Amino acid sequence: MNNALTVLKERGFVQQCTDFEGLSKLMDEGPVTFYVGVDPTGPSLHIGHMVPFFALRHLRDAGHIGIALLGGGTGRIGDPSGKTEMRKLISYEEIDANTERVVKQLDRFVGFDGVHAFTANNKYWLANLNYIEFLRDIGRHFSVNRMLSFEAYRNRMEAGLSFIEFNYQLLQSYDFLQLYKRYNCRLQIGGDDQWGNIVSGIELIRRVEGAECYGLTFPLVTTSDGKKMGKTEKGALFLDPAMTSPYEFFQYFRNVADADVLRFLLMFTFLPIEECRRLGSLKDSALNDAKERLAWEVTSLIHGKEEADKALAAARAAFRGEGDATQLPTTEIDPIWLEAGIGVLDLFVASGLAPSKNEARRLIQQGGASVNGKKVEEEKHIYSTKDMVEGAMMLRAGKKRVARLVLKRE
Repeated sequence: MNNALTVLKERGFVQQCTDFEGLSKLMDEGPVTFYVGVDPTGPSLHIGHMVPFFALRHLRDAGHIGIALLGGGTGRIGDPSGKTEMRKLISYEEIDANTERVVKQLDRFVGFDGVHAFTANNKYWLANLNYIEFLRDIGRHFSVNRMLSFEAYRNRMEAGLSFIEFNYQLLQSYDFLQLYKRYNCRLQIGGDDQWGNIVSGIELIRRVEGAECYGLTFPLVTTSDGKKMGKTEKGALFLDPAMTSPYEFFQYFRNVADADVLRFLLMFTFLPIEECRRLGSLKDSALNDAKERLAWEVTSLIHGKEEADKALAAARAAFRGEGDATQLPTTEIDPIWLEAGIGVLDLFVASGLAPSKNEARRLIQQGGASVNGKKVEEEKHIYSTKDMVEGAMMLRAGKKRVARLVLKRE
């Protein structure tokens, strides 16, 4: 098997391939142009979006050419794959704004040099399509019966599949055809929920151009307990630091289950495979060092080394009593509140550790709340400026969530 495919397989990326032998032979013959698509339906990517882009970097580093296709056109519809209901339609202006943000996020991670990796936007060939001509030239190659056999559509039939979503597979297949014509793109990669769309694109190219192309899909990553990877109490683990802070991002990977450490090291870092296996084989307290390394590596790749160092220092300050506590998630509080005295329930809500007083009360009743290292026993306790230690107050919710309160400066 081709070395690049071997690396992907050893790192746990490979789920299905339309023709391993054929793709391996093509890669041995020289650089292969491939693409991965993403629809800019939100202002930020999340870590789940990044699995194919980690694979893109592995393939690019092996000498192949990667295209990141932004769905400025398909994003106007929304992919039904993996969705239980129709995605909310957003304005074209919002899609364009999202596209700019997503390109910046990907550029920081991938590094688009215009030669070995570059972007494309399908709105430039989809937005002004003539519908009648599209049906005549493209739609005639698709069988409705076959389309309905794919899992993405089959799963939506009972809940209801809109006609606009039903067209999505034709548009994504047309994307592959366009990229083949424009850049000799021979391979599409993506999550396994894209299998039906990828196969349809390959078939369209075969029918229209008589050329052989390939598809490679990756597993939809879940944690060892079966939950969707990258889901937190606040929602998805976003790449935008304004939506998920680098500290929160770091803490997610620092707190993964023991059973997930090796798999996540292989998929979400570029450490040598041997080093990943060594770290993943550590036991007991030593495994915490592996988790810390995992968290630093991923945070560094997404947010840069400086932010990764800050997050590491904050985590060590919070949980080891060393490092820089000023890097912890910090909330400024009006001095008037503390001078007059503030109830512990309001304190935890203000810190963001509890969404409501009821949740703060429940946290205290369960013994999970502490202030400055002391367990909160009374839900009517009042705190004031005398409880500040070196100008700050440290709050904890359970073992893993920490917040720092400081006085707001005028």
